[in-house]
Amino acid sequence: MKFPLYLPQIENPANNNLSILAADVGGTKTNIAQFVSQNGKMVLQLEETYTTNHHNSLTEIILDFIKKNNFEKPDRISIGAAGPVVNGTCHTTNIKFKIDVTELSRDLQIDKVYLINDLEATAFGMTEMDDEFMVTMRNGNPSIGGHIAILAPGTGLGEACLFWDGKYLRPMPSEGGHSEFAPRTDVEFELVKFLQKTYGEIIVWERLVSGPAIYKIYEFLRDVKGYEEQAWLTQKLAEAKDKSAVISETAMSGLCTTCVLAMEMLVDFMARRANNMVLNYKATGGLILAGGIPPRIYNFINKDKIEESFLKCDEMEPLLAGIPIYLNLNSKTALYGAAYYGAFSE
Repeated sequence: MKFPLYLPQIENPANNNLSILAADVGGTKTNIAQFVSQNGKMVLQLEETYTTNHHNSLTEIILDFIKKNNFEKPDRISIGAAGPVVNGTCHTTNIKFKIDVTELSRDLQIDKVYLINDLEATAFGMTEMDDEFMVTMRNGNPSIGGHIAILAPGTGLGEACLFWDGKYLRPMPSEGGHSEFAPRTDVEFELVKFLQKTYGEIIVWERLVSGPAIYKIYEFLRDVKGYEEQAWLTQKLAEAKDKSAVISETAMSGLCTTCVLAMEMLVDFMARRANNMVLNYKATGGLILAGGIPPRIYNFINKDKIEESFLKCDEMEPLLAGIPIYLNLNSKTALYGAAYYGAFSE
């Protein structure tokens, strides 16, 4: 499946055989890789994963990667980072260090260093997507074309729009995951009050649609709504570093009805946020579910579970009914996208 992303230099022979060091910097992990540009495509040479907040800077991670693998200095560095990028810098609460292209260029002695939002990078990664990595969740009417929305729950909630200019798709980053959530039912009002004890007055969509949200929703069901927790699960949670992973894995095994309910609530919130994004952008070209969470909970986001919540609105159901929904299974999309941007954006 190909998406015509705007990369103005993708056919420029001067951009052939460039060495690109690309990084996808998230709140949990940083994927870093060496690529070479060949005939408008990015060829992966080597990749490694680092735990982001085990390091004091991105420079430290990059230097370790280069030294460990005995690489020569790359022609360019291109980074997709989980947070707002303003004037070449990115600093977000999920990552303990600031990323600054001027400092990186100085410290690494590389002239061309690029920094974009991680969802922008994900969008550019759609340039060349193998069909095996893109699952059609609902067909809709893709022939309409138009803007495309990307919703990517992971450690946080990433969002972006691919703006259709009539010829190309141009990524537009967003911080919509930090917009305020609006509860709809009495139970959701209770959930918001529960979350406010942890996060304060403003509860944003990221608190309902992300990896950490899975355990928080489960906690609410257990501690507020009185759902029973079995002893074996109590022990498993006590031993776990990633409690949300325990809840999602247990739900998929069918061993705990409370875990199943928590996951169903998460998927409902995900579908509603997708609904919001499609209406906000009038994304008639479709919606892409990306990020680390959707592929892990595929059984819970099949067509039947997502359809009702996605379509529910006041007057725009006919518009929503025509929207195709795709699930991106490629965990390296943002990494490739950063590489494509670094090689072919100028």
